Amino acid sequence: MYNLRIPFLLLILSATWACQNAPAAAGAATGNTDQPTEQTTAVSRKNIVFFGTSLTAAYQLSPEQGFPALIQEKIDSLGMPYRCINAGLSGETSMDGKNRIDWVLQQPVDVFVLELGANDALRGLPIEEARQNLQTIIDRVKAKYPDCKLVIAGMMAPPNLGPRYTKEFASMYPELAKANNAALIPFLLEGVAADPELNLGDGIHPNVTGQKIVARNVWNVLQKVL
Repeated sequence: MYNLRIPFLLLILSATWACQNAPAAAGAATGNTDQPTEQTTAVSRKNIVFFGTSLTAAYQLSPEQGFPALIQEKIDSLGMPYRCINAGLSGETSMDGKNRIDWVLQQPVDVFVLELGANDALRGLPIEEARQNLQTIIDRVKAKYPDCKLVIAGMMAPPNLGPRYTKEFASMYPELAKANNAALIPFLLEGVAADPELNLGDGIHPNVTGQKIVARNVWNVLQKVL
């Protein structure tokens, strides 16, 4: 699954950090689809919260082109009683996420998809610090919503930090998933990274077509959770 060229992964992580000051494509607690389908009109819908970086926020795209909105379309087509909420924020680190999570948890959360850590790796922050921040986020979700189902999206670290760091960073995600009984997306950008036809003009962030592949990567795991 980690068969992509390392230099391109470095570019992906760098761009995620570069857009730290860019406006979030979709603010926290903002649903992508407000109208329930005919099948779910009479049913109270559960919330799926996507909590992450610019990759989740659909950087430089309209909200409906991002993978959370595409998953909403899939869910609606199947008549499933779920609402996708895009809580992605460009440039966010695991520490930023830890500081923001309590505000996001003011709304009910039934499924929580966690996509954080790439910016920690770009900064070369200690892996244990990132791990603790991610675990704290998970702990707060579970404490407020004990029945919430968890999904963790894996990422990779740039090679300039050394083989030990990159290996430990990559293994952090499956370890967190196992420790918290969470479903794991091994690599969020599988099949998209390193392909210029699937990214924006910067060659880094997924374009409209790339977002569709990312949505498929997420759905392959999320559908089993739902």
